Amino acid sequence: MLNSLDLGEASVIQLALNKSIQTVCIDETVGRRIARLSGLTLTGSIGILLRAKQEGYPVLMRHAIERMINRGIRLSETVIAVALRQAGEAD
Repeated sequence: MLNSLDLGEASVIQLALNKSIQTVCIDETVGRRIARLSGLTLTGSIGILLRAKQEGYPVLMRHAIERMINRGIRLSETVIAVALRQAGEAD
């Protein structure tokens, strides 16, 4: 797996397969594709934040997204719009 993935993504996928974990959190496109091909269910950072908000944690999605972008994480406008709408923070 290390030919296509970085060490972190490869480790997450391998651990999930070894321990029969169904869902993994991967944001990178290549990692997501390999996880899907391995039969795993996916979520990403935005999915984790949305779930936390749904479970009652005080997540401000708009601020979390801004912090991610300020740290160099690329998010499409579509992902941002969907996340804000699902979090009830859409304009």
